[in-house]
Amino acid sequence: MTDARRERRSGQRISARVSVSVKTPHERVATTGVTRDLSTSGVFLYTDSRISEGSELEVVLILPPEITKSGIQWVCCRASVVRVEDGEEGSFGVAASIRSIEILPEIPS
Repeated sequence: MTDARRERRSGQRISARVSVSVKTPHERVATTGVTRDLSTSGVFLYTDSRISEGSELEVVLILPPEITKSGIQWVCCRASVVRVEDGEEGSFGVAASIRSIEILPEIPS
């Protein structure tokens, strides 16, 4: 395998279709998307908004039990975009490396 194709992920990635809210520092309103897969160190998601490689992101989502090793958990991730791909029907695929994860408090219903 060439160096360019060698696996660089540091966490086990799981396939998970989870709705996300995505915001870049220069946007006032968050956009939505859906994950394809995720781990504690990275996420691949689809969104209708074009996001540039190198952009900083704030991603809010619910982590599934496969990642948390307990129950579901709302989190806010700070991430950096490492790759952008053209998706289907005008969407974009965004691969991002997660720098930090903040657990959000539960809101009683």
